[in-house]
Amino acid sequence: MKKDFIISNKVDMSEYTKALELIEKSRYILIITHVNPDPDSIGSALALSNLFYENKIKHKVYNISSDLPQNLDFIPRFEKITDQLPAFFDLAISVDCGTYKRLGFELDSSIPLINFDHHKSNNSFGVVNIVDPLKSSTAELVYEFFKHNGLYITKNSATALYVGIYDDTLAFSLNRCDEITFEKINFLVECGASPSEIANKLLRRDSLAKYRIIPKVLDSLELYKEGEVASIIAKEEWFKETGAHNRDCEDALDMVMSIAIVRIAFFVRIVNGVSRVSLRSKGKIDVSAIASHFDGGGHFNAAGCTLDLLDVEKAKEIVLKEILEIYK
Repeated sequence: MKKDFIISNKVDMSEYTKALELIEKSRYILIITHVNPDPDSIGSALALSNLFYENKIKHKVYNISSDLPQNLDFIPRFEKITDQLPAFFDLAISVDCGTYKRLGFELDSSIPLINFDHHKSNNSFGVVNIVDPLKSSTAELVYEFFKHNGLYITKNSATALYVGIYDDTLAFSLNRCDEITFEKINFLVECGASPSEIANKLLRRDSLAKYRIIPKVLDSLELYKEGEVASIIAKEEWFKETGAHNRDCEDALDMVMSIAIVRIAFFVRIVNGVSRVSLRSKGKIDVSAIASHFDGGGHFNAAGCTLDLLDVEKAKEIVLKEILEIYK
């Protein structure tokens, strides 16, 4: 079924055309997902990967680590993601990398880069920049790339795009998700994406270890400023005790944000030898400004950063001090 396509964003329309021109001229493409990839980065990358595979365009989907979120293994071509850089590629495409360093490596400056992203922290580091911080997700921008260029969205690409949008909007609950987003979601369903199947794959395949570590994380809850500010941590020994992966405790932060009185919350844990800090807020508190103080980034109500520390308690105190400046 053909639908009218409405596109309304901050992206210069010529960028979509330039991106396709670069793709058509290339001999081998590297699609780059960001460090510690989430469903939006992987979904966006695999939507492009399925498009390229179906059109016999040589490419690889790359992540600097082999440690990928296995609950996304149902997305077509997930198993093709590699942590090995190909010997040759003449075009790179980054997806959902809010800053250049989120690529995880230094790209040869002679290789053109197409930059798909929706983070406010993105400074348009590509030769082609399809960047709009008002969009719900990077997957929504990849969708617009398909539609602007009249590219056919198969069931495989539709599934990948749906996953990216669904997860990055917290199941369509964030204010970045508007009526146009739902028009796109409806079209993806018409293309073959199955909402019930995707939701079941994402929500009903938890590890037992998750339910062993989350109580420990929630027990670390501390409240400040009459409960408006909240912090949680995860200690390294808890992962050893429970056998949990760092991704197993990510839901804990959303659980804390569900407490009515909490306006801003943050979560500190050790990931790859540094303290990883995730921040969330409600209403008019811009956590991306807090994250940027530590060279991080993200969105108004959801952001992150890292501190070069192996002590989560110390990292917590440093971030808390910055947050409490807001409440003076």
